[in-house]
Amino acid sequence: MDVIKKELEIDPLAIQYCDEVDTAEKKPISEEGNLLDFQVTGMKTECMDHSCDFTAEFRVDETALPTTFVSMKCKAEEELCDLDTVKNELKLEFTAEENEILTDRRLILKEAIAIIESDDTPNNVENIFIEPPAVHFDSDEDSGDEDGSGHVDNLTGCQLSSGAEIVLCNNERVGGVDCDLPSSLVLPPLNKKLKRQSKSNITWSKEDIIDRSNVFPEADYTFLHGKSPVDCFEMIVNDELINLLTEGSSNYALIKNCMDPKIAFEEMKIFLAILLLSGYNTVPSKRSYWEAGGDVRNELVVNAMRRDRFLEICRFVHCVDNSKLNKNDKLCKLRPLINHLKSRFVKLFQPEQCLDFDECMVEYYGRHSCKQFIRGEPIRFGYKIWCLNTSTGYLINFDVYQGENPNGNVEYEENFGKYAAPMVSMLDELPEKLKLLPFRIYFGNLFTGVKLLAHLKNRGYGATGTIRENRIPKDCPLTSSKEMKKRTRGSYEMVNISNEGIGIVRWVDNSVVTIASTCHGVQPISYVSRYSQAQKKKMRIPCPTLCDAYNKFMGGTDRMDENISYYRIGIRGKKWWWSIFTWMLDAAVHNSWLLMKKSGANISHLEFRRHIVQTYLQRYRNMPICTARPSVTRSSNQKCRISVDIRLDGAGHLVAASNRRHCAGRDCNSVVRTECTKCKIGLCIPCFVPFHTK
Repeated sequence: MDVIKKELEIDPLAIQYCDEVDTAEKKPISEEGNLLDFQVTGMKTECMDHSCDFTAEFRVDETALPTTFVSMKCKAEEELCDLDTVKNELKLEFTAEENEILTDRRLILKEAIAIIESDDTPNNVENIFIEPPAVHFDSDEDSGDEDGSGHVDNLTGCQLSSGAEIVLCNNERVGGVDCDLPSSLVLPPLNKKLKRQSKSNITWSKEDIIDRSNVFPEADYTFLHGKSPVDCFEMIVNDELINLLTEGSSNYALIKNCMDPKIAFEEMKIFLAILLLSGYNTVPSKRSYWEAGGDVRNELVVNAMRRDRFLEICRFVHCVDNSKLNKNDKLCKLRPLINHLKSRFVKLFQPEQCLDFDECMVEYYGRHSCKQFIRGEPIRFGYKIWCLNTSTGYLINFDVYQGENPNGNVEYEENFGKYAAPMVSMLDELPEKLKLLPFRIYFGNLFTGVKLLAHLKNRGYGATGTIRENRIPKDCPLTSSKEMKKRTRGSYEMVNISNEGIGIVRWVDNSVVTIASTCHGVQPISYVSRYSQAQKKKMRIPCPTLCDAYNKFMGGTDRMDENISYYRIGIRGKKWWWSIFTWMLDAAVHNSWLLMKKSGANISHLEFRRHIVQTYLQRYRNMPICTARPSVTRSSNQKCRISVDIRLDGAGHLVAASNRRHCAGRDCNSVVRTECTKCKIGLCIPCFVPFHTK
């Protein structure tokens, strides 16, 4: 026999490597029907200053490829080590009868998947059919988690070894019961991985990533100076959106064969205001605002709109014509509203360098194909929404996850995956003048990959994100996470993909964290405070720059989620799209509030919402007002209990006779018997015009 030379990697406790095998001999052990057993024996001459014997056994049947079991026994350590060795590597020859048994068999599923994913296979496969897998035992338990079912990576061993048949687009069949395997078909070895790994041309180095900070323009919020909360809100929820809702509601009523509700422009604004009111003034049901009992009754709502009218608008409110729905779009009921808000969010976005891409959940417990379940999240059941935010929480763009997206970019999904593709598409939707800015984007390990980082860098964007172990190139020289856990907290290692300019850092915090970046490096080292369980005190540990930057700028989406959750709309609906509709309305209020704060106004989120609600419910109310004298003092009049938006709107302010009261004009001490019919406050004739104009 020829001397076989091969480098082998096995258990370091027994044998670290083998250089050559002196003798190799094949002999059949048994033969029963179509089952053949072979044994190969040989002698290893040098191994760690000891001699070792090894034995390789081949088991071949008609439904599986040759399976090789190699056990190597070192006389010094008495260790058995497994090693994948195939017949070609051992240079063994089989007889004609043995080869007939090897080739006369059906295709199995694992071979079929490997054939399809090979580079030499044309992309003309239509279906794969498999035989029922062999059942080893019966059990009442589920075969696997629901989250991973249906994917190639989650198939069981029984399924992978079952018979398979490939159906091509031209109805040609490969494999199967009555179809022999073509002689030209080259079956891959059994140990071929299902996911094809391209050959790595990566050059690794220990150089640090240099932070070349480009000059980024400062955000300009001067156009918001002097704007009231209502003005900021109506920059997003403008007349176009209100008309969209009123027209869509009328069309929906006609399709349902109901009378046209004829929702007025002002009524729709009152409807939205009552929804916003339910976020901070919650009651058991939406009817409770009109109850006779004073504990839940809201006079502002009662005077603005009748209960039955509000319920009628709730029934018919729509934003799309149902006769023109795109059946391929699962969110077609909301698509016009989504497109409008996205365009307004992007248009009002004032550039900030650090952006954050993450997911948020909108709670929903009904039935819909877009509903997701995420274990361990604060909201486990609901709709998943991809969000591109600034580090302060401003929502720049968003997209509701619906699986196969008819509006998605197929090229991006193939290159970066379905989760990261929406982020790249959102960057494409930025205005042309903003695309040229050197943004820095931060995201989680669900999205991070080497291809995505390289793509963003080529477009001039910096990118930083935690990265999963299986997305790091196989030949990465970083110490494994298992070994890093044994090191002290604060330890770190860094490698650099030189040809791409991507740095990968593994840092020991409470657990081992792996972060990849194209814009941040390790230096300069900062220090963070952590509590030491062993020493029972807080300690300062070193922290690489990219880890510190990731912690600082990654929380934009979470900050938006937190702000919205404080005053989330409380009125519920029975439509599947209602929770997304109310979330978008909350997001519009949140964005307009942030814009006003950026302009220099010192106003809280609650005050901002209350101002919008009070203005809408008082400005557009259409119910008769009680003629009783309001129980207000002169001091409250002087502090102007009427909002500026109502006082200066220039509509419906008329002089009428009233009971005796003090004038609400500035620096006026007169007692009058006249009032403004809209503001419902006492005003003398000389103060009437200045009060409504200054």
